[in-house]
Amino acid sequence: MEPPRGFLASLWNFICFLPYFIGLLFLGTIKGIIFCPFICLVMTIGNSAIILGLWPFHTVGTYYSIVRAKQLGPVLKLVLCLFLPVLLILWPVIGIVGSVIGGVLYGFLSPIFATFDAVGEGKSNQLLHCFYDGTISTVKGSFTVVRDFGDVCYHSYFSILDDLRNQEPPDGKYLEIRLLYLFGAVVVATLGIVVDYPMISLIALFKSPYMLFKGWHRLFHDLIGREGPFLETICVPFAGLAILLWPLAVVGAVLGSVVSSIFLGAYAGIVVYQESSFWFGLSYIVASLAIYDEYSNDILDMPEGSCFPRPRYRKKVAMSRTASHTSSFSRPNSFKRHPSRSGSLKNPMIDLKPLELLESLFKESRRRGEIFVSGGVITPEDIEDAKSDDGSKVISIGLPAYCLLQALLRSVNANSSGILLSDEVTEITTTNRPKDTVFDWFLNPFLIIKEQIKAVKLSTEEEDYLGKLVLLNGDPERLKNSFVGSPPESERRRAELDALARRLRGITKSVSRYPTFRRHFDSLVKTLSEDLAKKDGGSSSLNGPQRVSRSKSAFARMFSSNSFKGRSNNNGSDQESVSQSVVARDVDIA
Repeated sequence: MEPPRGFLASLWNFICFLPYFIGLLFLGTIKGIIFCPFICLVMTIGNSAIILGLWPFHTVGTYYSIVRAKQLGPVLKLVLCLFLPVLLILWPVIGIVGSVIGGVLYGFLSPIFATFDAVGEGKSNQLLHCFYDGTISTVKGSFTVVRDFGDVCYHSYFSILDDLRNQEPPDGKYLEIRLLYLFGAVVVATLGIVVDYPMISLIALFKSPYMLFKGWHRLFHDLIGREGPFLETICVPFAGLAILLWPLAVVGAVLGSVVSSIFLGAYAGIVVYQESSFWFGLSYIVASLAIYDEYSNDILDMPEGSCFPRPRYRKKVAMSRTASHTSSFSRPNSFKRHPSRSGSLKNPMIDLKPLELLESLFKESRRRGEIFVSGGVITPEDIEDAKSDDGSKVISIGLPAYCLLQALLRSVNANSSGILLSDEVTEITTTNRPKDTVFDWFLNPFLIIKEQIKAVKLSTEEEDYLGKLVLLNGDPERLKNSFVGSPPESERRRAELDALARRLRGITKSVSRYPTFRRHFDSLVKTLSEDLAKKDGGSSSLNGPQRVSRSKSAFARMFSSNSFKGRSNNNGSDQESVSQSVVARDVDIA
């Protein structure tokens, strides 16, 4: 839809839009007021019960893991055990208060956003969806949030504690703390909080009116001229809502600055410890005020520079102060120019969300898991182990890691700059990736592994062998008796493949701690269990030796050169591979 041209056309479009927008906002607000108390109650009671119920286990498990940790030195263990009660006491308070605030925001805002989304382009029966959307879905979403929170507190946290206990120190040297500078670091950190907390709070409050009117001026300007977020028709309701909620954004920015001032001031203690200098810590306290002032000026498009001094607080500076200031705080042109209409219309941005990408990973895991179950690669013992708390390494880690490996191989074969998903259309790159810091922790290592795979130039047999390592590395006995190809003759080549497999499984284990992973994993295990029941029902007449022979031959064919490689035109290759395996099994049995 082309934006209107001219002032009168823009003004008439704005007048016609206001009743429509106000009506949707009024309806969404009513739904938010009705459902907000119940949603807040569900999330508060559910999350509080999880926090308080697991708190004794978290306390004991954390202390036990720190004491048994192989990566930590004795002095560092003593210091952590002394300061740990502060965090353990603050955790229930922060968790419960956060649950209350999160419940209020989710219960009130989710129906409002769902109401605006119901009238988006391409939606049918919009009137019904205006009243229905954001009601039942919000209630179900609140229970889903509680379950995901419980999975993170139980499975993810204890998995991290297991790694803390069992991982060996890098290079055989454990981490230790220097007591000589510990006292000075604590003193300077306390002094940094005392200075930065009130000063940064005052700076944020002083600049908040400018942020309020500056944001309103820009949003109203874009609304009248259909620029910026008001350019695309589907974004107009949300951008209009941003005008009304902009004061909340300003309040949130001020509160965020107040909270961040605590950590910004406490970082002075880290500077003292890293630089082994009490003076550098004091210098950082003064410089932190200038850093925050310059950064906020840049965000608000205010004049550059700061009235606060910025002394040097590092012994070694990677770049000059001028270059650092220019690269970090120079104002980009995006603050001065409006978005281009042609670029927005011709190159629509692909909306990639971390949780949606996780769901796509499990869809691929479910598809390949069904094929592995039908071929006998995934056994009933794997599924039974997956239902336990420890989980099956073949299903919980090996199967997702195998799917990720196929994505990496697919990207390498297509010479993709990023990671090509299973649809061979969607590509995740550093430019269109989800703007999520946590997502970066997982994307960057996968991109590095992709480049390593590309550098070693794997053959077809080596790709099969690497897939076997990734899938079955958690079960050495099955890995030894898998009858799937032979490892490379070169010991160096085997070591390279082993290192790639270990690292890929390690990163996948980190991904398994991401919120919603456990819920999707339980759904995957349920699907594979149902497929196994159907498979056993159709093959109950087979005796033991026949089943063993069938499993061996199917296992070998699963990793043959004609199996899943993730190359182009493979939409029906997996099913065809299964059909070939079934035919071959029948020949073996006969």
